[in-house]
Parts: sequence; C-alpha cells; structure tokens
Amino acid sequence: MATVKSQTQSATVGQQQLVDALGVMAFAVMAALNKLASENELSLTQLRMLGILRDRQLKISELAYALGLDRSSVSGLVDRTEQKGLIQKQPDPLDGRSVLVTVSRKGAHAAERGAAETARLLAPMTDALNRVETQRLTVLLERMLQHRWLPPEQTQQR
Repeated sequence: MATVKSQTQSATVGQQQLVDALGVMAFAVMAALNKLASENELSLTQLRMLGILRDRQLKISELAYALGLDRSSVSGLVDRTEQKGLIQKQPDPLDGRSVLVTVSRKGAHAAERGAAETARLLAPMTDALNRVETQRLTVLLERMLQHRWLPPEQTQQR
C-alpha cells in the first residue's frame, strides 16, 4: 500500500513540477508576445486573433470560442482590427446571418513578420534544445493542446 501512495505522491509532485514549468514558460512567451504586440500597436488579443486566423477563416462565434471571449467583445475587436486593415469580413455564403473573418493581405504579412519576430525573441530558450528534443517537445505539447478544451475528468480517462 505504501508503494501506491508514494507513486501517487511522486506523480503529483511530477505533475506540479510540469505545471510550474509550463507556467514559467507561458510567462516568458507572453512577455515576448506583449513586446511584439506593443511594438506593432496591437492589443495582445488582436495579436492572438491574427495568429488564430493566419491559416483559416472563422465565423465571429467560432473566433470568440477560440479566443475564450464572448461574441460581443469579439465583434468590437474585429471592427477595430479591420479598421487597421489587418483582417476583413465577408458574408458567409452558407449562412446569410453570419460573417466570416479572415486576415487581409496586410494582416498576412504582419502575421508572417510576427511569427519570425516571435521565433527570434524565443530563440534563447528554443536554441537550448537539440533537434530531437525539439521534435519530442513539439509532439508532447501538441498532444497536451489537443485536450485543452476538455473538462479535467475527461482528460484523466485518456
């Protein structure tokens, strides 16, 4: 019985160490993204929106879900970002009541520059890993991200 308890405690300690490391990494990434957003006169949420839309077009409701915001907040965000020329809206051909949001040509160029600048800002950390470590960490993070919208009780079953 002591073995099961020590394994559970060890798993809990290991999980807490992972959560702590992810938190510190999130803060480092957020600092880089805040710097990038500020330098480009964008809010962090506008920057996130460009990142989300860089390879897809979404309805406002889908964009709201992806950003974790309510639809009315996103409508205003979309309008402000459209005024900057970074995104464009068009009627949804399948649903006349909906609007599709996509990056504009200017927004696509901004997103490309932003991705390159983000890579540059994060290079001191990412360059610490070799090719195999980079690939392994990418696979693990992508697996974790597949579960990001699931309630905890569903992720424990997997």
